[in-house]
Amino acid sequence: MIIDEERLRELLVRGLAGDGDAYRSFLTELSGRMRAFLRRRLTRLPDEVEDLLQETLLAVHNQRHTYLPDQPVTAWAHAIARYKLIDFLRRRSRTDMLTDPLDDEAELFARDEVEAADAQRDLATLLHQLPDRQRLPIVYVKLEGLSVIEAASKAGMSVSAVKVGVHRGLKALASKVRNSR
Repeated sequence: MIIDEERLRELLVRGLAGDGDAYRSFLTELSGRMRAFLRRRLTRLPDEVEDLLQETLLAVHNQRHTYLPDQPVTAWAHAIARYKLIDFLRRRSRTDMLTDPLDDEAELFARDEVEAADAQRDLATLLHQLPDRQRLPIVYVKLEGLSVIEAASKAGMSVSAVKVGVHRGLKALASKVRNSR
């Protein structure tokens, strides 16, 4: 799973830098994941999957400038797909007067909240395994959004120590995640 994530990220970053072949490969590989994602959620409407997949891929393409290279590609793409799915379910419920899709929509939001809570708990567990010189810079800069200068002041560290701490801490976290799978 991590290898797929890294490959997708590499293809997207290369595509954003102008490599057309890499971008086509990214869209091709992503379409397989998105198709499976949509099929699982549209089991009662299998004929709608391909149309919604095309809408999703178009939205991914149109929103490619919003991707942040230090973030997981699949989380970013799945968020776009969820929004497209919710829009589809809303349109469908208005036109067909169906109530079931609204139940599905509520389930999507509930599942997202549970997944987010699980991710927060897992991240907190991993962060607590890091030494303060790595954990604090990550918390202040990456999670709280402080500038490196603000984080250095708050942690009582130099600016360069905060930068090194973030880099080494993220590397250590990635290693812990890889080893836990």
